[in-house]
Amino acid sequence: MVEELRAVAPRPRSARWLAERFEVSARTVERDISALQQSGVPIWAEPGRTGGYCLDKARTLPPVNLTPGEAVAMAVALRHLDGSPFRADAGTALRKLIAAMQAGDAAAARDLAGRIHLVGKPGTAPAAPVPRLVADALHPRRVLRIGYADRAGATTAREIEPLGYVGSPTHWYLMAWCRLRDGLRAFRTDRITSVVVTAEVPPPRQLRREDLDIPPETLRQLTLT
Repeated sequence: MVEELRAVAPRPRSARWLAERFEVSARTVERDISALQQSGVPIWAEPGRTGGYCLDKARTLPPVNLTPGEAVAMAVALRHLDGSPFRADAGTALRKLIAAMQAGDAAAARDLAGRIHLVGKPGTAPAAPVPRLVADALHPRRVLRIGYADRAGATTAREIEPLGYVGSPTHWYLMAWCRLRDGLRAFRTDRITSVVVTAEVPPPRQLRREDLDIPPETLRQLTLT
């Protein structure tokens, strides 16, 4: 809808025209326009017989080619602004970017965000770097073959099915179904010594909040708002 209004800006499109274009009801158009306005998209209504909804083309973004991972990375980074005077503006900026993404990418970003949980408040202690194949573990939806070191430094070979992430102020954990232990396990990312992406697609599993065994008052699911 934003792209349609941008294409003809500053001319208006009526709710009826938009409803026919997108094969929805005029009420749905009005609801969606209201949601866009609340998220910060500069749309206004022109009254009259030839009026309709207009978009300020100069203040909108063209289609944004963010990947789902990039969008989620921005959401994680913005959590460090919690408690600052800029938190509300940061949320508005992120919503604008999500609204400008391709529909499929935006949906994939929301799905990825739903599998990331944060514990406690963002800290200032730098977390250890995460290997690229570990950082991308949720994207290919494949079984990973990893080497994992315990506290004593002994390494075991594991086949795991990645399900999500949990981030704390000091460490990130890859939550996965471990075939060696036949259960859900948390793998601290700085202890993953090697990663091989296999061709095997794992069976569908859900990472539920209640499976994390973390006090709910300290656990927050990442959202793209």
